[in-house]
Amino acid sequence: MFSRREVLAVSAAGAVMTASAARAASFGNPDLPPQGAINAKGPGTLADPGPQNPALGNQFPSAQFPPPTDVGGMPLDWASFNNAPKRVQNGGWARQVTQEDFAISKTISGVNMRLTSGGIRELHWHQAAEWAIMTYGNCRVTVLDTMGRPYVADVKEGDLWYFPAGYPHSLQGLGPDGCEFVICFDDGDASEFNTLLVTDWFAHTPPEVLAKNFGVPAETFAKIPLQDLWIFQGKLPGDLAADRAAIGKTGGVPPHPFIFRLGASAPTKESKGGDVRVADSSNFMVSTTVAAALVTVRPGGVREMHWHPNADEWQYYIKGKGRMTVFNTGPNAMTMDFNAGDIGYVKKNLGHYVENVGDTDLVFIGVFRAPQYEEISLSNWLTHTPPALVAQHLNIDEATIAKWPDGGPGVMPKA
Repeated sequence: MFSRREVLAVSAAGAVMTASAARAASFGNPDLPPQGAINAKGPGTLADPGPQNPALGNQFPSAQFPPPTDVGGMPLDWASFNNAPKRVQNGGWARQVTQEDFAISKTISGVNMRLTSGGIRELHWHQAAEWAIMTYGNCRVTVLDTMGRPYVADVKEGDLWYFPAGYPHSLQGLGPDGCEFVICFDDGDASEFNTLLVTDWFAHTPPEVLAKNFGVPAETFAKIPLQDLWIFQGKLPGDLAADRAAIGKTGGVPPHPFIFRLGASAPTKESKGGDVRVADSSNFMVSTTVAAALVTVRPGGVREMHWHPNADEWQYYIKGKGRMTVFNTGPNAMTMDFNAGDIGYVKKNLGHYVENVGDTDLVFIGVFRAPQYEEISLSNWLTHTPPALVAQHLNIDEATIAKWPDGGPGVMPKA
């Protein structure tokens, strides 16, 4: 029998076995039976001769041959907009991933939407709060709060908006090429295809009631659409100042803006390895149910080992190639690969890290159903625990522990 320390001992590069690990015929995962291709000793090869789709399988090298430190089984934490069916209409399209498609995602559902130049997502409201990040182009948003105060603004790549549940709003693509964005609802079951639409309500209200409600003849409504518009091609709006003047009849503006320039904000954490920008109710005051962190990891860097104590994390990968390992009790550990357009999900309090395994910057957004962003950094915890205590746990000398980063760097550069 060999100790866990002997079995886990590896080289600094983590790629070869030490003598003691070799004698134990195991690498990385100390639990029996050992996992990982490096531990396989049977005859033949580990090739997959059966039916397969290499174009798909090659996108997931960590699923094809997981690192030997993976252990056990966990719910799939990967989904993607890349294979979500689009609903296409004149003026744009949308696709979504809800809990019905992605079982683990209980707290957040996601929508990817594209609007043409002038394309309109019709006036509507939701039973869940809507949070969104712009990923391309320019968009004009309108919203009305419960005090009857209107708000209109233009947003661009890197900007956010947030509309509380029940707040009526609209979205319209601007020139020169419209926009694209990702919406998150603070309910895993919420659907973009099942919203409260103004055209639907008009079509399903008797004309005489509409006449009484608006104080005009019933004939006024003779040509209203009998089917909802949802997304449709419209005319480009005028300049922003003109729209603001047109809606400001009764005076009064909301106390807090419904948009936030996250991409242009100062990093909360920054290092040679990348940076983290946070938007929550402390700086984006209106966003009371959703917090977010925009993370950039340079090539070879790693989003440090950490966990979130107050909420599950829903991730959207914007650029680059990433590899994430999630750690749970059991022990259980699972590694998956992520590319642009993919979605990841990490349950509250589960340890995880994200590596940049590409040759360009990795950019992703983490979204949380919580008013405040919270994280616990593993290195920050261990460097703020008595060194002698840590040394006894890990069989690492105190002088080495003293060199570990403290303060929670957020992103660590390539070693």
